[in-house]
Amino acid sequence: MIRIGTGYDVHRLVENRRLVLCGVEIPSELGLLGHSDADVAVHALMDAILGALALGDIGKLFPDSDPQFKGADSMKLLAEVISLMERSGFSLGNLDITIIAERPKLAKYIPAMRERLAAAFGCDISQISIKATTEEGLGLAGAGIGAQAAVLLTK
Repeated sequence: MIRIGTGYDVHRLVENRRLVLCGVEIPSELGLLGHSDADVAVHALMDAILGALALGDIGKLFPDSDPQFKGADSMKLLAEVISLMERSGFSLGNLDITIIAERPKLAKYIPAMRERLAAAFGCDISQISIKATTEEGLGLAGAGIGAQAAVLLTK
């Protein structure tokens, strides 16, 4: 049995916040605003997994109204989602994430992002695809960073 899920998330860029994407801290003057560490790529990934399992989204599992998730490390939240996936009898076939950002440039950080996610899933890095693109000044236009994720789960 296979299941496919998609996820999407966007966070605004602001001062005095760290920029973390796929568990990797990116040097930047601006970071992402959010209740947790605002790792937009991991948030989209978690939503994709939860969608494939028909279990809702991260807002249902980790509500921003709950103070225990304030400043939470999204990679730790991902570990909980992976555990839920495994308890449901599924494993990762592959994942594909597109990060949409006008700035900063992300290409040199993608290998580290892939390694972090492969370690989190305990899978081969060949199962992890991460890409970055801009919107050529349209859409988010530098005010934030978005991410779209797709996963294939197998049972």
